[in-house]
Amino acid sequence: MKNYRLLALPIALSLGAGGLSACTSLPRNTDAQVLRTFVAPSPEETAIGPEPGREADLLLRDFYTVAAIPTQNFQAARAFLTPETSKGWDPRESTLVVDRIDLNTQPGSTAEKRTFAVRGTVIGRLASGGAYHPENGVYEATVEMRMVDGQWRISSLPAGVVLERTELRNQYQPHEVYFFDSSDEVLVSDRRWVFAGRSTLDTVLISLMMEGPSTVLAPAVDNELPPEARFVGLEDGVYQFTGLGGLSEAERTRFAARLVWTLAMANVPGPYQVLGDGAPLLENTPKLTTDDVAEFNPKASSVSTLYALTDGSVQQISGGGAEPVTGDAGHVGNITSVDIASPDKIAAVQRRADGSSALMGGTLDGELTEILSGKSITRPSFEHEPSAVWAVVDAKKIVRVVRSATGGYAITEVDSSGLEDIDGDISVFRLSRTGVRAAMIIDGRVFTAVISRPEAGERKITNVQEVAPHISGQALSLDWQPDGSILVGTSAAETPIWRVEQDGSALSSLPSGNISAPVVAVAASSQTIYLTDGRAVLQLSAAGGDSSFWREVPGLQGVRSAPVVSH
Repeated sequence: MKNYRLLALPIALSLGAGGLSACTSLPRNTDAQVLRTFVAPSPEETAIGPEPGREADLLLRDFYTVAAIPTQNFQAARAFLTPETSKGWDPRESTLVVDRIDLNTQPGSTAEKRTFAVRGTVIGRLASGGAYHPENGVYEATVEMRMVDGQWRISSLPAGVVLERTELRNQYQPHEVYFFDSSDEVLVSDRRWVFAGRSTLDTVLISLMMEGPSTVLAPAVDNELPPEARFVGLEDGVYQFTGLGGLSEAERTRFAARLVWTLAMANVPGPYQVLGDGAPLLENTPKLTTDDVAEFNPKASSVSTLYALTDGSVQQISGGGAEPVTGDAGHVGNITSVDIASPDKIAAVQRRADGSSALMGGTLDGELTEILSGKSITRPSFEHEPSAVWAVVDAKKIVRVVRSATGGYAITEVDSSGLEDIDGDISVFRLSRTGVRAAMIIDGRVFTAVISRPEAGERKITNVQEVAPHISGQALSLDWQPDGSILVGTSAAETPIWRVEQDGSALSSLPSGNISAPVVAVAASSQTIYLTDGRAVLQLSAAGGDSSFWREVPGLQGVRSAPVVSH
């Protein structure tokens, strides 16, 4: 019987400025459930155990610390339990992540028995396979302890694991497992948290890949492996699979791309020898490298050009100077927002004389054509393929516009029923670089979602999650970074700009020493982060470094502009 409560918070809570920057979760069922027939090597035994003579409250805190170690079915944590309790405790039921654990002794405790009230602010939940889900709530539980042969041991506790974020940071690391989007053209990352003490990272990641995408990402990606496909192990340096005989050459190539990039991005050294049903996975390629699937590189950096929206017109920034683009966008004026896709596609919103807005489309060196109008239109956002662009009309209706080969536009309304339970207007809407995820600001709160395709030509907003609740009500601007994280500009003077991991597992404030809030626009290339604060356009190296001060952008000094990075 459970003896804990998880209460929803009326006010959003989060990781805070010191949030996890490296590690935040673990698979709910610890060692990954593996679709294979071989037996994985046993993890190294841990020597961690209860300290003799430890006081009850300190021993209970030690228990929550070692609960972050999942090896050998939580053997280290079970050593803190009475034998009877150890047999009945099920750590796999759930894994909650809390900011910290508070303990208070309950009335009626004696020298032989003590009861503690355990409480913490829940910031996330870890699902099967190490996928992180942000949550906001209060964890409350009762834990009983008694003396066993002169030592305190835990005699009653709820099922499941509760972990402080500091232990997750110390014990776990994030890795990316890759799947193709629904068009089978773009690799999409699925972030998982894996125990850092494992020596078999490669087989764990492959097993997670074979299990399929996380529940959040699943509606938006393709998992085209046949149900009989199995990873049967690593033997003499060879990764062996069965059940792949029915795959076409193109499907085998895509599977190879998923496998190679999952391993390569985890720094598992190649080349990779892979057999499918006893033969090389790709014909005439006994060993695979990233060169063999280079066209699917998920981190390939496209040529990014910096533009600026200044006084209602678009300028290109280069060589320390700013020049208007040659087409309409550089001269018509009254442009309020813009998105640019390499090499020359542009979508812009123009303010009309009557105060309404028009969505325009075209090229940087050509004419802009009106597509639709409304009382308000958010900044447009291109899909991975720049023939399609999205925007939000009148703060509620999300539309997708596709340009045909003949130059016409087809407008469809996106199914946004997944947002029905969220009150407020959408002020910012941005698609990720893959087009599979979306980030949005609704009444100052930051949400992410995935884009599914129920039928051909249809799109649906699904699996909406609030991330970064710590800055709830303060968010003004956001955009995706090339690494998949999200930049968020706010109205807060002390913390005007934040970085949020795409799964909501970490939130960190960026240097803000010379930023003057509010931050009304943000953008990023692989090398540089840009923002517009209350005075100017500023830039900071994306790699960090010793400098914590933002510098004005050459060519835009003293000019009020919004930075735009093409993608």
